[in-house]
Amino acid sequence: MKILSVNLGRPKSVPYTDQAEGVTGIDKRPVDGPVRVAAPGPKGVGASGVAGDAVCETRHHGGDDQAVYAVAREDLDDWERELGHPLGNGAFGENLTTVGLDVSGALIGERWRIGAELVLEVTCGRIPCETFQAHMGERRWVKRFTAKGAPGAYLRVIEPGEIRAGDPVEIVHRPDHDVTVAVQFRAVTTERELLPRLLAAGAALHPESLDKARTYVEKYGA
Repeated sequence: MKILSVNLGRPKSVPYTDQAEGVTGIDKRPVDGPVRVAAPGPKGVGASGVAGDAVCETRHHGGDDQAVYAVAREDLDDWERELGHPLGNGAFGENLTTVGLDVSGALIGERWRIGAELVLEVTCGRIPCETFQAHMGERRWVKRFTAKGAPGAYLRVIEPGEIRAGDPVEIVHRPDHDVTVAVQFRAVTTERELLPRLLAAGAALHPESLDKARTYVEKYGA
C-alpha cells in the first residue's frame, strides 16, 4: 500500500462552476514532493489540508473533516475501462492517488500513517457535484458515479507531516464497527434506510453525516 501520486489543484477559470468568481481547483495534477499536510481549520474557513492545493468552493469542500481526498488507482483503472479513455492521477480531483489500498472499503475512523509523520483519519465518501460532472465531460456523470458506489474517501489530519509519491501507507487503527466509506456514501445518497447504521461510527464520522443519521433515527427510529 502506497501513495502513487500527490496531486495539487491551481485556481482555474472555467465556464461550468457555480462559484461567483468562476474558478475551481478540481483539476489536480501530480507534483514532486515533499508536500506538507496539516489541518486547515473549520469548514467555511479552512480550505485544503494539502499545502499548495486550491479549494475555491469552501461551502461544500475543504475544512478539517475534508482536509484530504484520496482515490484508489484501481478505481480509476476501472473507470478507464468503462469510459474508454485514460484517466490520469488526480483526474477525480483527489489529493492522493493510492495503490494497493481499498479506499472506498476503508472503515470510518480508520487511521492511515503515510510516510514517517502524517496520520490521517477516514471521515466519509465524496458526494459528486455538477462541477465534477462538467470537469469529467460525461453525461449523467453524477448518477453514474453515485450508482458505482466507490466514491473515494475524505480524511481529517490527526498528525501533520510531509508526504511524497512513493510513501508507504500503513493502517494503524481499525475501529470496531463495520461502517465503511461505501456504506456511508450509500446511506446519504441512495439508501437512506442505512442511516441508523452510521451511528456505530460515532464521532469519527463526518459531522454532517452524523447529523443526518441522528435526524433520521429521531424521525423514523433505528
